[in-house]
Amino acid sequence: MHQSFIGIDLGTTFLKGAVIDLDARQLSHTERMRFPSFVSGLPPAWREVDPQALVDTVHDLVHQLLPHAVNCSGLVMCSQMHGLVLTRPTGMPLSNAITWQDQRMEQPHPSGRGSYFDIMSEQVSDTERLAVGNDLLVSRPLGFLWWLKEHQALPFDLQVIPASLPDFVLASLCHSEPRVEPTNAAAYGAYDLIKASWRSELIERLGLGSLMWPHICDASEVVSTLNMDGQSLPCYAPVGDHQCAVLGTLLGPDELSINVSTGSQVGMLTHEWVPSLEYQTRPYFDHQYLRAIIHIPAGRSLNALLRLLTELAEQQGVAVPDPWSYISRVTSALDDTDLRVNLAFFPSSCGDAGNIEHIREETLSVAHLFTAAFNNMAENYEACARRIWPQCAWQRIVFSGGLVQKLPSLQRAISRVMPGPYRFPPGAEDTLMGLMILALHHSGRARSLDEAISLVQEP
Repeated sequence: MHQSFIGIDLGTTFLKGAVIDLDARQLSHTERMRFPSFVSGLPPAWREVDPQALVDTVHDLVHQLLPHAVNCSGLVMCSQMHGLVLTRPTGMPLSNAITWQDQRMEQPHPSGRGSYFDIMSEQVSDTERLAVGNDLLVSRPLGFLWWLKEHQALPFDLQVIPASLPDFVLASLCHSEPRVEPTNAAAYGAYDLIKASWRSELIERLGLGSLMWPHICDASEVVSTLNMDGQSLPCYAPVGDHQCAVLGTLLGPDELSINVSTGSQVGMLTHEWVPSLEYQTRPYFDHQYLRAIIHIPAGRSLNALLRLLTELAEQQGVAVPDPWSYISRVTSALDDTDLRVNLAFFPSSCGDAGNIEHIREETLSVAHLFTAAFNNMAENYEACARRIWPQCAWQRIVFSGGLVQKLPSLQRAISRVMPGPYRFPPGAEDTLMGLMILALHHSGRARSLDEAISLVQEP
C-alpha cells in the first residue's frame, strides 16, 4: 500500500513542510510559511514570539499538506534549537516562546560582577560544561530559565514544563504532555551526554529543580496523536534541525561537514565522546555524537558588507536588484587578493572584533573585498576543522547550505586551503531530506538509519 508522511521543519525564518512519499522516496508539495514576527514593545535584547501564532502556523501548514499525503502514516518534525516555552502538562502555554536569538543573558547583573551569563557561569564547573557537551552558551534555555528565576518570573506554584519549541507545538496541537528527544534536550544546556539524562545536580544548584523537566524519549517514539481533518496522525518526537540537516547530507564517518548559510558550522560524526572545551559535542542518532563548532561567521557578516555597499543607493531610492550575481561574477574573475577581512563582526566562535586591513586604492573594490571575505571564511573553516579533528583524517568534505553552490569563488577559496575531494548533498533541502530518512526508519521501511540512508541513495 502506498504510504506517506508529513515532514515539518520549524526554521528560524520560515516553516517548511513537505509530503514524504515513502514508496518513491521523494519530497513533494513543499510549502513555506514565514515564521511569526517577534512580539513588539519588548526590550531590545529580547526575542519572543506569540506561542499561539506558532501553533497556528504549524496547524495551517499541516492542513495544507494533508490532502496531498496519500495514506499518511505519521508526522516527523525538526526545529530550530534552543527555544523555550513554559508549558502546562496539557500543552497550554504559560509564557511567550523565547527564541535562540534572545540575548537577555548578556545584560548586566544587579550584583555588578558581570552579565547574567557571567554570574550563572560561576555556578557551573568545567566538569559540568564538558558533561553537557560544552554547549552552555548565552542563548540556551537553561540561561533563560535562570534569568526568569532571578526576576521571580517562574510560576513555581504551578506544574510547569520547560518545553522546546517543537515539543510545545505538538503538545498544544494534541493536548498532550511535552516530551523531548536527546538532540533537542541537549540544546537546553543541562543534558548529561554520558548519563543520557538531565544533569539534576546542576539544575538544583541553579534553583530550577521545582520545574517539571520533560521526559526524555527516543526519536522513534510516538509522543502524541494529531487529529485533523478526520485523520489521526501519530506524531514522532521532534529532533534538532542541526542534527537533522547533517543526517540529510548523508554524512559518513570519514567525511567533514561544512555548512554555509546565515551562520556556519563545521562538524564530524564519532562513536566516541572525547570531552573538550575546544568544540561542542551534541548527541546524534544511532548512539553517535556530532562534534561541531558553530557560530562561524558566514552569510550574516557578508550581508553586513553588502548593506554598507548599498546603503547610499538605497537612501536615494535606488534598489540593487541582484547584487550577488555581480559579486559572484567579479570574484570568479579575480584569482586572489592581499586585502584582508576578518568577518567576526558579531560575537562568534572566531572572535568578536572584525576588521578590514591592508587596504590600497586598487584593492578597495567589490571583487577584492568579497574575495578577501571568502578567504577569511576558508581560513576559519580550516582552523575549526583542525580543532574538532586534529588528525585531519577526513577523506572528503561535504558542503551544505546554499552559499557555496551560489558562489564558486567561495568554493575555490575553501578548496585552496583544504584541498581534496568534496561533494554536495543529494537534495536542496537538507532538513527535509533528514526527515525523510527518519520517516523511512519510523515507518518500518528500514531497520536502521544506515539502511534508510542506503534506500535514499539507491537510484
